[in-house]
Amino acid sequence: MHLVQIDGFPMSDTQRRLLLVAMPWLAMGGLLLLWELACIVFDVPEILAPRPTRIFEVMVQRWDILLRFCLETLWTTAIGFVLAIGFGVLLGLAIGASPFVYSGLYPLLIAFNAVPKVAIVPILMIWLGVGALPAIITAFVISFFPIVVNVATGLATIEPEMRDVMRSLGASQWEILTKVGVPRAMPYLFASLKVAVTLAFIGSVISETVGGNRGIGFLMLSAGARNDSATTFAGLFAIAIMGVGMYAACALVERRMTRWAFRGEIVG
Repeated sequence: MHLVQIDGFPMSDTQRRLLLVAMPWLAMGGLLLLWELACIVFDVPEILAPRPTRIFEVMVQRWDILLRFCLETLWTTAIGFVLAIGFGVLLGLAIGASPFVYSGLYPLLIAFNAVPKVAIVPILMIWLGVGALPAIITAFVISFFPIVVNVATGLATIEPEMRDVMRSLGASQWEILTKVGVPRAMPYLFASLKVAVTLAFIGSVISETVGGNRGIGFLMLSAGARNDSATTFAGLFAIAIMGVGMYAACALVERRMTRWAFRGEIVG
């Protein structure tokens, strides 16, 4: 049996894999346990911070309502995220491939990204009315920027020596871009997707909270108006679960498509 050292403790490969899988659950369980004990010891009122057991009780009791509102948020977020991937990849390729496009558009992107997205939502409400479309657009505008930056960075960091070798072999600028630049940018792209997917949820929930009539943000706002903190926290938990699920999906696709980029794992 092959043993490896992890933080000074000998461990087999099987034990190591099981520990890596169990660590997130152990960390989450420890955090929830501390939360539960703190609420009991300090007698925290439920309106301020309900205990995790109470939150899970509400999630079980109102699972049908939570599911309906979560599905609204999930599909608006997914559409905005997919649009951000398409637009962000194309714009990132253009910026990374051309210094003229970079100098012309990058300052505008920085200025646009500096605008608080919550300030855009009322304008979208005026233009588009209340509904799913403002949430989709908000999810899109808040999540496409990291995709653009990372794709452009992946293209811009091609080594000059690699470009010289490709040119010496007769490759055109387009061939250098597609055969070297795009594969080089893939790890950057997936790194940005794992950030952008969480931002997409932020955008859609902001839109639902500010002026929506559906989605988990609207449910949390309605529950907060009734001082129903347990339902509000249940909404937060639901958003976290959806975010982790989409993050895990991006990580799985990353492993499939950029397996060559993983040199190994740090084991301690």
